[in-house]
Amino acid sequence: MAGAASRGYKVVKVHHGEPYEMKRFAAMSTRLRGYAMRMTVSGALAQPLTQFLASIALAIVLAIAVMQSTTDQTTIGGFVAFVTAMLLIISPLKHLIDINQPLQRGVTAAELIFGLIDEPAEPAGGGRALLRAQGKVEFQQVCFSYGQANAPTLRDLSFTVAPGEVCAFVGQSGSGKTTLINLLPRFFDPSAGQILIDDVPLTEYCLTDVRSQLAFVSQEVVLFNDSIAANVAYGQTIDRLRVEQALAAAHLTELIAELPEGMDTAIGGNGMRLSGGQRQRLAIARAIYKDAPILILDEATSALDAESERHVQAALEVLMRGRTTLVIAHRLATIERANRILVLEAGQIVEQGGHAELLQQNGRYAQLYHLQHQSQQVT
Repeated sequence: MAGAASRGYKVVKVHHGEPYEMKRFAAMSTRLRGYAMRMTVSGALAQPLTQFLASIALAIVLAIAVMQSTTDQTTIGGFVAFVTAMLLIISPLKHLIDINQPLQRGVTAAELIFGLIDEPAEPAGGGRALLRAQGKVEFQQVCFSYGQANAPTLRDLSFTVAPGEVCAFVGQSGSGKTTLINLLPRFFDPSAGQILIDDVPLTEYCLTDVRSQLAFVSQEVVLFNDSIAANVAYGQTIDRLRVEQALAAAHLTELIAELPEGMDTAIGGNGMRLSGGQRQRLAIARAIYKDAPILILDEATSALDAESERHVQAALEVLMRGRTTLVIAHRLATIERANRILVLEAGQIVEQGGHAELLQQNGRYAQLYHLQHQSQQVT
């Protein structure tokens, strides 16, 4: 909780959330202090309780021993040996009680570890190899829901994307666009229906082969605390010439020239040393470097200014030639030249066609387009 507040310190300060966060921190500290006191008290009571019980047991044994000695049932040596053994056993009993707390913590930790071990592994897929796909993608009556209690996110979704075609998906938030895209790399599996690549169901392909056919650029850029070259060639051998070409296509050549170590410059955790637009373009360079036959763009130009977006759009147009491209776009002006546009609403396709065709239909797409156009003019 405190970590989340520290990462969002700008929001906390701007919205005057310091008293609220301090109150949450104090409440959690009080709660943890209560837990710690319970552990301390239970641990502190263990030894006195053990010693008290041992003393009672020793008193009982001494009473029995005295009774036996008065009736000549034991010798003086036997009596002394018996009492000495009773005194010596008290210390091991104390140490035995002391291991209770670490033993309980170990049992709890073991439950968590074994629970993780028992989690089912990600399915490896079928045994069919896929060296390089032609790029045909087909959804056949695909349904998906996040849990049994939730309403279906996708409902009987069916469409086909031809090799080399640029297909865009538009719709309001919650219409199922991102979920649809996440099904293709098998981050999730559909609850009904099937997805095919080159007329073969995804489940028949080896999972690693399926994902090797995909290049993914998300609106949530993930970069690693490594060099620029390592981030561009992530998961593959670094070919410096190809890295340079990918960076040039993503219009990052000027940035590389300004850095003291060039493409070997470390960019920090999640690219903290780069601006938002530079991080987005670096993710695009990674997709260019992978050179996969199927390209997925989830609002790939969302963090770019107008000039950078123009350059990157030109680079993406070169990249998309000959590749099947699935595009999620909120700004409809970026997908006007898509071969086909699918309009999603409540997990279903309500319209599809080219940009001009959908505008002529004056349906849902036309409403969204005119609404965005008007808001841009006001801005």
